[in-house]
Amino acid sequence: QVQLVESGGGLVSAGGSLRLSCAASGSILGINFMDWFRQPPGKQRELVARITTDGTNYADSVKGRFTVSRDNAKNTVFLQMNSLKPEDTAVYYCHMTILPFGDYWGQGTQVTVSS
Repeated sequence: QVQLVESGGGLVSAGGSLRLSCAASGSILGINFMDWFRQPPGKQRELVARITTDGTNYADSVKGRFTVSRDNAKNTVFLQMNSLKPEDTAVYYCHMTILPFGDYWGQGTQVTVSS
């Protein structure tokens, strides 16, 4: 059984910063993709950032402001969010492709940016 637990969301003023964490636990042989998605109110879930062994990718809307990183020893992925904007308000979900089981999602954490 694999479980992903997120932490770090909250309320912040525009221009502020937050750091999200997502830790995977269980009988994990390896992790391929580690991603952050978000779902703004009334909108579809969208990919924000991805980190693999080959590098990182970001949505255009967050490039230069968000940084994704991982701690392989702790099966943890981080999302450092700087210069936050009201349009970054959303529920943020981590996602991992975990060997040998498949795809897993975190429970979601609310990020609210006030103007």
